[in-house]
Amino acid sequence: MSQQGKRTFIIGVGCTAFIKPRGQRTTEDMGLEAATKALLDAGLTYDLIEAAFVGYCYGDSTSGQRALYNLGMTGIPITNVNNNCSTGSTALYQANNLVKGGLVECALALGFERMAPGSLGTNWKDRESPIILFNKRTQELEEDLGTNFGPGAPRMFANAGQEYFDKYGANINHLAQIASKNHKHSVNNPYSQFRSGWSVEEVLKAPKICNQLTKFMCSPTSDGAACNIVASEEFVHAHGLENQAVEIVGQALTTDEPVAFESRSAMEVVGFGMSQKCADQAFSQAGFKAGEGRDQVGVVELHDCFASNELVTYDALRLCPPGEAHKLVERGDNTYGGKYVVNPSGGLEAKGHPLGATGLGMHFYITMQLRNWAGPMQVPGLFDTPDKRGKYGLIHNIGIGGAVVVSLLRRPEFYKKGRPDGRDRLGYNHGREFRPIQFSDVDKVKARKASKYVLSHARL
Repeated sequence: MSQQGKRTFIIGVGCTAFIKPRGQRTTEDMGLEAATKALLDAGLTYDLIEAAFVGYCYGDSTSGQRALYNLGMTGIPITNVNNNCSTGSTALYQANNLVKGGLVECALALGFERMAPGSLGTNWKDRESPIILFNKRTQELEEDLGTNFGPGAPRMFANAGQEYFDKYGANINHLAQIASKNHKHSVNNPYSQFRSGWSVEEVLKAPKICNQLTKFMCSPTSDGAACNIVASEEFVHAHGLENQAVEIVGQALTTDEPVAFESRSAMEVVGFGMSQKCADQAFSQAGFKAGEGRDQVGVVELHDCFASNELVTYDALRLCPPGEAHKLVERGDNTYGGKYVVNPSGGLEAKGHPLGATGLGMHFYITMQLRNWAGPMQVPGLFDTPDKRGKYGLIHNIGIGGAVVVSLLRRPEFYKKGRPDGRDRLGYNHGREFRPIQFSDVDKVKARKASKYVLSHARL
């Protein structure tokens, strides 16, 4: 599959801190912060946004409008998106497609979540969950894998890990190494929920959630928001954004096939084949032949909702030969000094997992890496390639039920260093430092058609 349509670029990004779910902030106020930062980063006002997609899982209809109306009521199409844990990236996928198809020149994707403490559950007690068959199938497969325990989501991914153990010889120590790696990466992330830097031993000693997972191998529930702005190449040049635009060279969204239920595979239940197919499509769009291009990736943000999913996903994304994900871990090829740096942000396990914001947060971090703005998180050597464009950044974001989005990003050939950029407009480098916004910041980016009444109810 070749890239079709116009070239598209992420030109503005913004993120809140990801925090414990204590009900301290509303989704509309977190959304206002993230969107304001993204607009300031791009040097735009909300007047220039032609369409918006807003993702969240726990919220009433039109929560997206409620958040964006703080910045203006310009009559643009605003679409609310819910695709489980891949919600944020799904919102970006829709915004990107509008620009790629030439329907708009500039679109915005916003995601946020205000979650409840504890394991994920449903808000609808009068009907079956849409993922009930996934839970049912994974428990049936325990006839082959061994009896397990724990809440539905971790149990599902723990069983997938057990299948990988049984097939290829991996074990819980590899999961502990993955989790410890992520928690150590997170120490350098000012937006992270956890910055404890747990050791392998501390990860293993934490309370068991399932047979294969301890507490520190699991992502927490979180509150937070993130925003990406996508624009065409013409828009980039018209607004002098060449030195901070990051190209979306490949992006795909796939859903499940019958193999999820018919194969008697716990790995397929959690989307192994879905992720593999999606990654292959994204790399194909970038011009690579089947299975190729991974050696040109330098940095990855992947969906480590549980450490077992990170292990399995190395294989699904073809970052290693089939069955050798644990060997990649043993070599240290998932951290600084190795072949890839995976989840330099700390990943979902450490930085937090506010469902609607997660995918957009991943794109925030990879964008900062490819701008060379990531500070202590910066991956060295990303730009040491013969063509000077640098290595690719890869994002993988999955939701059970199911949907997965894979994006391949790269710095464009027209990159120009030394021009004013988002750091100048924000007054600091938001890739390496977290600061809240002020209403004076909102005033810089709000549309001409804005409601004083709506904005008077905002809190920062």
